[in-house]
Amino acid sequence: MKIEAIKFDKIKIFFKKLPRFLGERAFFTFLGLLFIFLIFAAFLFYKYIFLVERVQPEIAEEPLQFNEKLFQEILEKFDERERKFKETDLKQYPNPFAGTVPVEEKGEGELTE
Repeated sequence: MKIEAIKFDKIKIFFKKLPRFLGERAFFTFLGLLFIFLIFAAFLFYKYIFLVERVQPEIAEEPLQFNEKLFQEILEKFDERERKFKETDLKQYPNPFAGTVPVEEKGEGELTE
């Protein structure tokens, strides 16, 4: 049994001729692509809408419990963030432009401070 090698030249020629072939038959190309996309959309609709409605959710046996310790840790973090945020209003930041003296123009190109 002899296995034939794949001839890439024939594949390359096919893909070079494909756009022209599809362009000459634009209406049938449109109908074919429309049909493909309608099948794809029907599949998505079936998977995400129809199947979801048919599956019944399982009810958990044990009730939900509130974790008080975790809740207190989260409240402490929020309080610390709020405290840091309010501290920024009290801190005095130096003005980086306070030490410079403005330069004024005088006459024909003479600059003085």
